[in-house]
Amino acid sequence: MPKINGNEIKIGNILEHDGGLWAAVKVSHVKPGKGGAFAQVEMKNLRTGSKLNERFRSEDKVEKVRLEQKDQQFLYETDGRLVFMDTETFEQVEIDAELLGERRPFLQDGMTATVEYYDEEALGVSIPQKVVCKVVETEPVVKGQTAANSYKPAILDNGVRIMVPPFIGTDEDIIVNTDVIEYSERA
Repeated sequence: MPKINGNEIKIGNILEHDGGLWAAVKVSHVKPGKGGAFAQVEMKNLRTGSKLNERFRSEDKVEKVRLEQKDQQFLYETDGRLVFMDTETFEQVEIDAELLGERRPFLQDGMTATVEYYDEEALGVSIPQKVVCKVVETEPVVKGQTAANSYKPAILDNGVRIMVPPFIGTDEDIIVNTDVIEYSERA
């Protein structure tokens, strides 16, 4: 694994530190008037979910880890575990549903997601950025209402509440941006 200097750490880097795998969540470079520069890094443990704040001086060496990414098909959920299948080898892997957090409801049966592996251990899941959902409940369309920054609440087929433009009605398919969980466009 490549070693990088402490001042080269960027958000999203996966680091091996104190015997664990950590994702850099926040990085701020500090140059005090007295003493050497350092990077203040907030990290999240990929296995336990715990957080850690650490200082790395520019001369400190840190192991940067590359995770292998594989596209896998989502099959089903059982006891808080998500079951994915490799479409080439048909091997199945179980992943903790908490890894998806608030994006979990957007994972649909048969959807292809990217699973990140370290050796043979699955550590992360990312779903497509845009997902098609159906609006099951919203206020009726009001004629003459402009779309100028007036949004109304809607409930999607997966139970998630989001704000949609006034021209969107019940039983309409929309595209939701799963990164920010917001309405993107009509499907």
